[in-house]
Amino acid sequence: MHRERFYTLTASCPDRVGIIARVSGFIAEHRGWILESSYHADNAELEHAPRYFMRIEIKAASLPFDIAEFRTRFAPLATELEMDWSLTDSAQKKRVVILVSKQEHCLYDLLARWQSKELDIEIPCVISNHDTFKGFVEWHGIPFHHVPISPDDKDAAYAETIRLFAAARGDCMVLARFMQILPPQLCAAYPKSIINILPSFLPSFVGARPYHQAHDRGVKLIGATCHFVTAELDQGPIIEQDVIRIDHSDSVEDMVRYGKDIEKAVLARGLRYFLEDRVLVHGNKTVVFR
Repeated sequence: MHRERFYTLTASCPDRVGIIARVSGFIAEHRGWILESSYHADNAELEHAPRYFMRIEIKAASLPFDIAEFRTRFAPLATELEMDWSLTDSAQKKRVVILVSKQEHCLYDLLARWQSKELDIEIPCVISNHDTFKGFVEWHGIPFHHVPISPDDKDAAYAETIRLFAAARGDCMVLARFMQILPPQLCAAYPKSIINILPSFLPSFVGARPYHQAHDRGVKLIGATCHFVTAELDQGPIIEQDVIRIDHSDSVEDMVRYGKDIEKAVLARGLRYFLEDRVLVHGNKTVVFR
C-alpha cells in the first residue's frame, strides 16, 4: 500500500484488442502516474464470452482534476468499452459494520487489526443478536447494538439491522461468525457488500457443524473460506481460502481450535482484498488481484 493518496480504477469488460492501450492512454493523456496495475483475461467458457479484468492505481496528485471529474471524463470511454467499473479514493476510509454472535475470535482479531491501523478502516458499529460483547466493543469506543432475533419474528430484527447499517453509512457488512442465516431481501439489498467467514473449505461441508462433518468423514485437511453472502446458503463468490493439515489423532475439539486460527487469518486477508478494491466478481467466481 502506498503512503501517497491514489485513486483505484477497477473494471471488467468484454475482451478485445487495445483495452490496456485505451485506458492507459487516457491516464497518460491527463498526465496520470500509474503506481500499480494488474490485468487478467478470462478464458471463454461455453456460456460466457471472454472477459477482461483490470485494476490500476493512479497517483492522485499527478492528475489535474479531482475524482469526480475523473469519473466524468472517463465515462465515455467506459461506455464505449462496455465496462463495469468503479473508481475509489484511498483517502476515503471504508466503513465496516461487524455482525457477531457468541464466538469471539474473529471479532477480537478484527478489532486488534483496526486498533493497530493494520486495517485502515472505520468501524461505525457492531451489531449482535446477543449482548455478550457489549462491554468489550464499547471499551474500544465503538457503538454496540443488541438486536435479538426471535424465531417467531426474524423479519423485525433484520429490518432493524438494515436500518442500522444504512444509518452507519456502511460500505461493507462483515459476518464475524454471525450464526444466523441472512434473509434473501437483506442479501439483495447489499450485493457484493456482505462478507462471511465460513469454518469450512468450500465446497465441502456446507451448513451446520462443519468440523463435526469433517471429523466424521476422516479428512486430512480442514480449512476456512471467506466469501460474499448471497441468498443461497454458503454459495456466494469465494474471496479467500486456506487449509491446515490434521490427522487421525485430532478430535473435533482440536479441529475447532486449529480452525479458529485459520478463520481469523482468512477473514482478515479476504477483507483486506475487498477494502483495497482487489476483488472483482464474475458470475459466481472472483478475480482477486493480490
